[in-house]
Amino acid sequence: MALQRILTVTGKAVSIPSNDVDTDRIIPARFLKCVTFDGLGRYAFYDERFDEDGTEKPHPLNDPKYKGSSILISGSNFGCGSSREHAPQALYRRGFRAILAESYAEIFFGNAVMLGMPCLSLPVEALRVLTELAANNPPPELVVNIASGRVTAGPLAFHGNLPGYAREAFLQGKWDPIVDLLEGIPLIRKIAAKVSRF
Repeated sequence: MALQRILTVTGKAVSIPSNDVDTDRIIPARFLKCVTFDGLGRYAFYDERFDEDGTEKPHPLNDPKYKGSSILISGSNFGCGSSREHAPQALYRRGFRAILAESYAEIFFGNAVMLGMPCLSLPVEALRVLTELAANNPPPELVVNIASGRVTAGPLAFHGNLPGYAREAFLQGKWDPIVDLLEGIPLIRKIAAKVSRF
């Protein structure tokens, strides 16, 4: 019952070049009152994208050039702050399928993995060049290779890092631990049947 294997992520990138992007910036607390995560994508970086009256501010996610971007570029310690699962959910539902940053908050990283959204760590200089490339009009297509950790933009290649356990989870389609639980149901029933005999 393995999930879809995630071997590559391909698409346009948009850069939010900032360190310490916390989860409250990604999804303000007032939007956490929801029964499901559906629709959270519209609130990603909401307070940075809109004034109080709903007027758009200058922001990369409001720029038509980046519409449909599936790769987010940022700085160090991405996803820090409170451990709200809504933050990676908002990004995923906004259409992002991979994040490239220098480093990540541990809980954010784990929540992103369970969504099937790889978060690669890249050196500062590589992120700077990728940010410059993303600013082109039109932005070039990037390819994130999960097995090798390489990020390519045409002839340019950058080497990123993804912890081994996360890389294997994506490559084997085992990135959501609920799958392991569901696959274990027959064994659970077998053990429960043995115990009930005593």
